[in-house]
Amino acid sequence: MWKKILRWMILGGTLLFLGKALKDHWLEVTNIQIDAIGWAILAIATGVTLLAHTWAGWIWTWVLQELNQPVESLHFIQVYLKTNIAKYLPGNVWHHYGRIVAVKNTTGSIGAATLSVVLEALLMAAAALIIIVLFGTQFTAANTNIWWQILQFFCLVVILCALHPWFLNPVIHFVHRFKAKKVDKDTNSSVNLNIERYPLRPLLGELGFLGLRGTGFILTLFALGPLDTSQIPLLLGAFSFSWLLGFVVPGAPGGLGVFEATAIALLQHHFPAALVISAIAFYRLISIIAETAGAALAWLDERL
Repeated sequence: MWKKILRWMILGGTLLFLGKALKDHWLEVTNIQIDAIGWAILAIATGVTLLAHTWAGWIWTWVLQELNQPVESLHFIQVYLKTNIAKYLPGNVWHHYGRIVAVKNTTGSIGAATLSVVLEALLMAAAALIIIVLFGTQFTAANTNIWWQILQFFCLVVILCALHPWFLNPVIHFVHRFKAKKVDKDTNSSVNLNIERYPLRPLLGELGFLGLRGTGFILTLFALGPLDTSQIPLLLGAFSFSWLLGFVVPGAPGGLGVFEATAIALLQHHFPAALVISAIAFYRLISIIAETAGAALAWLDERL
């Protein structure tokens, strides 16, 4: 009951914020013009976003290999791309469910299947937190004095230490039980879900994923208006923070609404509000096109 109320409150709040922002800047938004070069940059942004999702699928195969699961990389990249579009369904878990089923059918291990999905999500969140710690001062009013730098370094150390198996395994067990209740009660079995070594390679891969996604967003903004290279850290930090909130907040399939509202709130004081609103709207469209194209290409490649 309370979960449903919370989801509707989040949805209502984000829609209200987005509606007000669009109403206040509607005339400026309609005055933005895109020339031929701008459309070409938007096409490149779509390609970079598609590459990011394909790269994420490859990282998922790294996670499976870390769990000693013999999987064919190409096949599971296809699975990842085909299930990715399901994150927009209500519940925001069906892409996870599809991947768990695919791994279980191939390896026969429901424990490894669940762990691969849980660990991938945790590594994505950790990568976003690392970028936020590194570039967070770019979009906050915090002073860059020595104490703030020490705090940043301490936060970075905490995040990296939290990925050690000593700390990560209990978190995996908790998230597994939570996901199992939402996805499939049969998965909530007493399986041995543990990682044996520090997941450095997948973590670096997830940093690359966030970098590619952030690049797609930066290119989208650049296609609509002027952009200085000194603003790239600001945009990357704000994007990562917005993406992370959309990733973890309940009731937002695919981060829809939450990502947009957060990005507008963070960037409207650094860029013209109309430019930010337009770029965010275009980027959501680009993301959906890239995810749909990835699923279609994976399906077509499988058939051929």
